[in-house]
Amino acid sequence: MTNVPDKPKLEGLEAKWGRVWEDDRTYRFDRAAAAEGGRSCVYSIDTPPPTASGSLHIGHVFSYTHTDVIARYQRMSGKTVFYPMGWDDNGLPTERRVQNYYGVRCDPSLPYEPDFVPPYNGNGKSIKAADQQPISRRNFIELCEKLTVEDEKQFEALWRDLGLSVDWTQSYRTIGEESLKTSQHAFLNSLKRGEAYQAMAPTLWDITFRTAVAQAELEDKEQPSAYHRVAFHRADGGTIEIETTRPELLPACVALVAHPDDERYAKFFGTTVTTPVFGVEVPVLAHHLAQPDKGAGIAMICTFGDVTDVVWWRELDLPNRTIIGFDGRILREAPSAITSAEGLAAYEQLAGKTVFSAKKAVVELLSESGDLIGEPKPITHPVKFFEKGDKPLEIVSTRQWYITNGARDEKLKARLLELGSELTWHPDFMRVRYENWVGGLSGDWLVSRQRFFGVPIPLWYRLDGAGEPDYSSPIVPDLAALPVDPSSDPAPGFDESQRGTPGGFVGEVDVMDTWATSSLTPQIAGGWERDAELWGLVHPFDLRPQGQDIIRTWLFSTMLRSVLEDDQKPWRHASISGFIVDPDRKKMSKSKGNVVTPADMLEKHGSDAVRYWAASSRLGTDAAFDPQNPTQIKIGRRLAIKILNASKFILGFEASADDEVTEPLDLSMLSSLRQVVAEASRCFASYDHARALEMTESFFWTFCDDYLELVKERAYGSDAVARGSAVAALRQALGVLQRLFAPFLPFASEEAWSWWREGSVHVAPWPEADELTLDGDARVLELASEALIGVRRAKTDAKVSQKVPVEHAVITCPAEDVTLLQSAASDLAAVGRIQSLSVVTGDAIGVSEITLGEAEKA
Repeated sequence: MTNVPDKPKLEGLEAKWGRVWEDDRTYRFDRAAAAEGGRSCVYSIDTPPPTASGSLHIGHVFSYTHTDVIARYQRMSGKTVFYPMGWDDNGLPTERRVQNYYGVRCDPSLPYEPDFVPPYNGNGKSIKAADQQPISRRNFIELCEKLTVEDEKQFEALWRDLGLSVDWTQSYRTIGEESLKTSQHAFLNSLKRGEAYQAMAPTLWDITFRTAVAQAELEDKEQPSAYHRVAFHRADGGTIEIETTRPELLPACVALVAHPDDERYAKFFGTTVTTPVFGVEVPVLAHHLAQPDKGAGIAMICTFGDVTDVVWWRELDLPNRTIIGFDGRILREAPSAITSAEGLAAYEQLAGKTVFSAKKAVVELLSESGDLIGEPKPITHPVKFFEKGDKPLEIVSTRQWYITNGARDEKLKARLLELGSELTWHPDFMRVRYENWVGGLSGDWLVSRQRFFGVPIPLWYRLDGAGEPDYSSPIVPDLAALPVDPSSDPAPGFDESQRGTPGGFVGEVDVMDTWATSSLTPQIAGGWERDAELWGLVHPFDLRPQGQDIIRTWLFSTMLRSVLEDDQKPWRHASISGFIVDPDRKKMSKSKGNVVTPADMLEKHGSDAVRYWAASSRLGTDAAFDPQNPTQIKIGRRLAIKILNASKFILGFEASADDEVTEPLDLSMLSSLRQVVAEASRCFASYDHARALEMTESFFWTFCDDYLELVKERAYGSDAVARGSAVAALRQALGVLQRLFAPFLPFASEEAWSWWREGSVHVAPWPEADELTLDGDARVLELASEALIGVRRAKTDAKVSQKVPVEHAVITCPAEDVTLLQSAASDLAAVGRIQSLSVVTGDAIGVSEITLGEAEKA
């Protein structure tokens, strides 16, 4: 075999075969074949678009390998695979990276500088906001575009090194023109159907990033605080004492609330009390969400301290006295309900202060008035944070855009749950997370963001004679004009000179939540509304692979958009990968600083080894990774090298077209392999790739350690029939094993396949049990392997080399297996250098007698 190298090695295979696969278009989506075969011959994957900001981490390698082994199996099974790759490059992560990388921040009030040069160009450290140079929105977006393109190139190079069988001609960017057009089109559809609406409403607000935050982006963090016991004054001269962790919101108090069954406060329901210090009369009300066993059992409702305040405010129809601004400071203007000179003077001491300083000031005022009862009681409690923020969220009143999501629409919620139950989940228990999320929705989906690098909300508003915008009748663009940017494009029917003038228009400056675009990845990748043939070939997609932590965001939001547009589920299967955890079983994340970047690991150990580690874990199962001792990766590298070496060894035997498998041991090995093929195929069909790998690997090591040793003497022998049987069996097995390993170890499998077969192993047919020679009994190889272990142990116990000749040996085995083991006796004798071998009945397989050769006796 002239194609077999003298010394096979893994080094360099990624670059070698990466070029070949690209040149040969090995992984291209064959649209003509798909059109000819129809939807049933296509396997389509709604691939997660990784965030293109910074660097990939080991968790990406883990989950994307899971997807790739499925894609490779489906391709080899005869499917035309549609496997695109997207880049999630809009939104907050990109903006933060640009700010730190270039040392800039966006100020929309500044003019555009055509030749702007940023002060920094990536110095490897974060630059404080105060030191960042303010630049125009257009300049900022240009830097975002520039950096994400560079990041995407690096990501693609790493994915290629990993061997992802992606069709790179089908890639997309969530800020690319087609994504912009698709996102805006879907939004306008929802607006037309009444699913998208705007409202002035309490909004979770991150004061650092100056943006609204959706329910799905929340994260609870334990924070130190303190209960302050405060006295409210009753009309009869008595008091009602409440406990609060947010005394600074006392000017925003609109009511006190207790549980309707709480006898302590029942007599006060319907009465009023006066707030301490600020002197505002507020009602005492009943609501079932009040907790009798929390604090004093009665709480003050403020606008707004937490999400429960919002519920109370809405359901009890209370006034809005918001006092916290977008910058997290107390507003300068006091609520109109504060009318007394003392109350206004007290508020003046808070105006402009941060929440922290205002709290301190209110506590001092309460102490002076005698309305603070006792000392504050320190506690620790969960506080809402933006998942990417480092300061507690506030709740402010803003005009925002929402899309209905089932929180207030029981029919829509029921449909989302119905389709979630129809979706096949891998593993199935992940379905509960989706159902719990849908069942627990408390508000519609807030989709507007006060950011810059994102998909613009495609609307404008007319200005009346006083220059005030009419938000009730937004101006919408023609679909043919998409994509549009209202902040720079004039409204239809207007020219740019009318922007901001009375009687003219103003553009919507908010952009969409990044999930509002990512929720449309099937539509973006699949040609929705722009390529009807492609859409019909790939939709609904066969697979949505993703992490478990974004079931509530990406999976749910994509299901929602599909229901709103087509009233059907967007995919047939959802495969959910687990987390990568560090040696202390903590989830790896950038924020925790325990992330391992994969580039060095791929270079050191090789891509096949890293893929083996990832593929060894089942879907939905967390995997621990210790970069100091990557045992599984080392095992994977050993396996990949063994595939090369075993292939070289087998292909070294001379083969003939007349060779047939006739020997019992050879037939037995192929029979065992038939079982592996059948079971591996079954496992892949049920999305249990880890079990398919486990079975294939287990057989392979038995094949190498036992079968190859048992037959190699015969394969070198002079008996043409016996030799031909061994060589034919070895080659049959090799062709099957290389294909079984191909989804997991694509580089070693392709390299070894190329030594003796035409074309790529990755488009070769997935092995079928029927292609292997029949009529074997799998027990023969099993018995022979056990007997070989016994012979080796006997020589070890005699403290002699395995190469030492044996005059005579007696092997015992159960009576029912004697005939089977005798059929492999000649191969056993050859490998054990046994001149005379007897197989007799015994309780178990073992060597009962062994006589060494004369030279060894001496």
